[in-house]
Amino acid sequence: MAFGFAKLAIFIATMSRLRWVTSGESHGPRLSAIVEGIPAGMPLLADDIDRDLARRQRGYGRGGRMKIETDRVELTGGVRGGETLGSPIGLTIANKDHQNWLDRMSPAPMGAVPEALTRPRPGHADLAGGLKYDRKDLRDILERASARETASRTAVGAIAKKLLSCVGVDVFAHVVSIGPVAASRDVIAALSLAELRERARASDLACVDADAEIRMREAILTAAHAGDTLGGRFEVVATGVPPGLGSHTQWDRKLDGRLVQALVSIHAIKAAEVGDGWLASERRGSEVHDPIAYEAESRTFTRPTNHAGGLEGGVTNGMPVVCRAAMKPIATLKKALPSVDVCTKEPFAAAFERSDVCAVAAASVVGEAMIAITLADALLEKFGGDSLKELVRNVSTYREQLAQY
Repeated sequence: MAFGFAKLAIFIATMSRLRWVTSGESHGPRLSAIVEGIPAGMPLLADDIDRDLARRQRGYGRGGRMKIETDRVELTGGVRGGETLGSPIGLTIANKDHQNWLDRMSPAPMGAVPEALTRPRPGHADLAGGLKYDRKDLRDILERASARETASRTAVGAIAKKLLSCVGVDVFAHVVSIGPVAASRDVIAALSLAELRERARASDLACVDADAEIRMREAILTAAHAGDTLGGRFEVVATGVPPGLGSHTQWDRKLDGRLVQALVSIHAIKAAEVGDGWLASERRGSEVHDPIAYEAESRTFTRPTNHAGGLEGGVTNGMPVVCRAAMKPIATLKKALPSVDVCTKEPFAAAFERSDVCAVAAASVVGEAMIAITLADALLEKFGGDSLKELVRNVSTYREQLAQY
């Protein structure tokens, strides 16, 4: 009986949730994704997705792959006449560069066995994945571990953002720093959220501080000339998020934990925080916690500050959700680091694959996608709805309930 209740609990927890999975290798024929849980009746066009795919490919410091690929999505299921059907949404993104790799990446048996890649790159999944899956040709690992996979995530995130927009939620990101160069906190603080979004979208590096952007470009160029790479930090902001998403009742339902996990799952992201995060640990409680007020006219609880980043106790509190992520420098270096051949065990310089010098701006677009996916999941978890009309009605009724609290 206990086992039966456990199965029922799992079923109830997942039946109203967003589910998605991606497939494909960096130089394989195409990337694919399946998204399940999007209600029927939501307007969706390929153009809605292609805009974010194009943004992911931009940014000073990107590599030669961006000159080859012009990502476009093909919707292969779950959409008819520009509207979702409530069934799983299928999508694919062709890899144009696959034609140059047919002798190494064909799904069918190849005429000659490709030369094995046996020199793992420090900082990549090459060696750890080779050990785990018992593969001596490390291309079997690095092709899937490549950040090319984030094109699929960006596409899924665009669908999630479309759903969130239907209930008044918007998600955007901006770059906070690249290498040692940081955008001015005063410049950021002086901008409204709308201005922050507009400036970030207009910048090639998604940076709202024009002076800092110039110095970021200089830092990237200097690193490129040295055969090196740079990382950085970006911030994702979600506005219009209603209070009550997530839960305080179980560890895995706390939304701040789910948001951080989503960000750290992105390639090269090594840390993430909600609200003031690390900075909060250095301050007194009186400087960190957000006072609560009440606006009688709008019948809403408000906070003059948002140090908590829109979440308290694992639950959204009605303030903008603010998360930040730290990206390490890209691990593929022209000036290769020492490594060891996995077959001969002899020391070698690591193998070099075509790579970017800096991809923080691109990572911020993927960060948008992962935050949007996680918030959309939490939205569906709370409000359900087989059709968009039902979901919107549920959210509207809930907002009316909040006004009567």
